[in-house]
Amino acid sequence: MNVVFVLPYALESTLRFVRGALSLPGVRLAVLSQEPVERLPADLRGRLAGHWAVADALDPDQLVHGVRALASGLGGRVDRLLGILEQLQVPLGEARERLGVRGMDASTAQNFRDKARMKEVLAAAELPCASHCLAESAAEALRFAERVGFPLVIKPPAGAGARDTFRVDREADLSGLLESSPPLAGQPVLLEEFVTGREHSFDSVSIAGRHVFHSISEYHPSPLEVMRTPWIQWSVFLPRDVSGPEFADIGAAGPRALDALGMVTGMTHMEWFRRADGSLLISEVAARPPGAQFTTLLGYAHDRDFYREWAHVSVFETFDPPERRYACGAAFLRGQGSGRVSRVAGLEEAQRRFGSLVVEARLPRPGQAAAGGYEGEGWVILRHPDDAVIRNALSEIVRLVQVEYGGVPS
Repeated sequence: MNVVFVLPYALESTLRFVRGALSLPGVRLAVLSQEPVERLPADLRGRLAGHWAVADALDPDQLVHGVRALASGLGGRVDRLLGILEQLQVPLGEARERLGVRGMDASTAQNFRDKARMKEVLAAAELPCASHCLAESAAEALRFAERVGFPLVIKPPAGAGARDTFRVDREADLSGLLESSPPLAGQPVLLEEFVTGREHSFDSVSIAGRHVFHSISEYHPSPLEVMRTPWIQWSVFLPRDVSGPEFADIGAAGPRALDALGMVTGMTHMEWFRRADGSLLISEVAARPPGAQFTTLLGYAHDRDFYREWAHVSVFETFDPPERRYACGAAFLRGQGSGRVSRVAGLEEAQRRFGSLVVEARLPRPGQAAAGGYEGEGWVILRHPDDAVIRNALSEIVRLVQVEYGGVPS
């Protein structure tokens, strides 16, 4: 099986999926990236069947040209074209169609990438989602705000999760945003009602249009709150048992949403809310594996390498659902201020109390530059058979460990 993996940059989070694909039997893997092959780790370079560099990995024309060039060293044939970044899914779909490569097409990928289109599809399928408006003018946006009320969520239609999402609390704030970046015909902005409640994920595997596996996680607090408050430390929790009645409604609605959006084969990441009245609401769905260490957590919860599982699903289109053996969680450590990490307080106490639960960690180090992202300067992953043990440990770790900045801002 000849496979081309598209990774614009050699990020550690992406390279884990590359290593998963390289571990598959009978697979010849080539990489297409925006960087020279020397930027890839030495242990990967020697195992690749080829490499091709492009100026823009999001350009379907360059993808097609690069894949054709790589095919010449793969016996003239490429069987699968893969990539994990959300922004890549539509270009990959276009390239697959032009190359005759099996996999998700551009139209289906657009159902997941275009958040306004996604909500129209979900609403047409009578699935619960937030009220929304795709505004092509400031007047249209303000009319929606008057009808729905504040706070609102504002995002580009092709935003990637909470990274490109903002909460707007007042009309003056909305007017200011619309004035600084006015929506236009062909360049709209997506507005949604602000949903309150407990936020979760629904991470799933589909094979040939059939839902075969899902995992449910809880955010503490929500990703939007994490992005709005750069210093806040947060966690994600995977309960050991997700088969109970408290998750029965999302267990039914999740697969229905994937069917409506056209999911055939692959891993997906869905974000959803449990409102105060107990009802659920689907926020958005991505046609890719989850980020923020979620794939790592899935592996620890099931004693199986889910980076490899994603590759196996994508290449061979089969999946053997594993037993969920543990509750797992990740605590993300973020500091206040700017510059470089000057001190990390509370690590010794956290290690003393919870060290036996830790299965993987990247701890902040003095001198480390501020990361600026939602994963922060470090993280700790825990697992244990008992949900209560992990819930308590996550809460205590984000309370105990404090990352402090000092020195000249980076």
